[in-house]
Amino acid sequence: MPEATITVEHLVKKYGDLTAVDDISFEVQSGEIFAFLGPNGAGKTTTVEILECLRPPTSGEVRVLGQSVTDRKGVEQIKKRVGILPQEFAALDRLTVEENLKLFAAMYDKSASVSQLIDMFGLRDKTKVRFTNLSGGLKQRVGIAASLVNNPDLVFLDEPTTGLDPEIRRATWQIINDLRKRGKTIFLTTHYMDEAQELANRIAIIVKGKIATIGTPEELIAKFGGEKLIVFKNGGDSLFGTLHRFFDNVSNVNGDVTIPYTDVRDLQVALSAMTERGIRAEMEIKTPRLDDVFLKLAGFRITEGGEAR
Repeated sequence: MPEATITVEHLVKKYGDLTAVDDISFEVQSGEIFAFLGPNGAGKTTTVEILECLRPPTSGEVRVLGQSVTDRKGVEQIKKRVGILPQEFAALDRLTVEENLKLFAAMYDKSASVSQLIDMFGLRDKTKVRFTNLSGGLKQRVGIAASLVNNPDLVFLDEPTTGLDPEIRRATWQIINDLRKRGKTIFLTTHYMDEAQELANRIAIIVKGKIATIGTPEELIAKFGGEKLIVFKNGGDSLFGTLHRFFDNVSNVNGDVTIPYTDVRDLQVALSAMTERGIRAEMEIKTPRLDDVFLKLAGFRITEGGEAR
């Protein structure tokens, strides 16, 4: 079996009396998008900075691309083979897109073609535009392009779509998916549930410095997401009483009547009973999602800004 791209064993990071990362272990396999999902302050960025050789661990073993992050020669090898988009990417405002990318490329002995990166990220018509005059979405494109100037094997994307509007976020998702198709291994930190569910091959949920669980989105939803439900909007007491004759687990919350959905026969029975009684109600099938998993494991949801609530 090939060696994992990232191996973390019993990693701890302390700042005085504060334990930011508390005895976590995981592996990232070559060619996958691995999402580190959690609220602000959960330990995501601290872990990433250790993997990027920017901070030393307090204890534990961390290997990236087969090299230890605490070995000087190993760190040199790691830095040559990784690309990094930090949480708040910044380039030189007065330089153009092309000038900034050439500046980043000049930091490496070997670099990818800046012209090809410009085309890859749809920046050709912005080549001569100064960075300061770009929109937020275009600045993020430049940031991801900059993370690839050394043609890395492993790319760290730390909250790559924070602050972007939904349309630009989805365009950025496509770019990230394309990177995986090109053979890159992606380590993605995010607090967006839909982003992790859409992009990741596997997800680690981190809460208060500890990993709560790791698995594919499908595995996590199946294990922790709860039942698939049929919801009848404003069905009321009449529908509740009718369906209670056929289903053991029926709820009525503020007039919305809910029954479990195990297969299509449940739907057929419910609709037949409603037709017989002449009851009408708007219906939807509610499928568990990753935010249901997170709520089950953490006991809270995450706001748009990444805060626990």
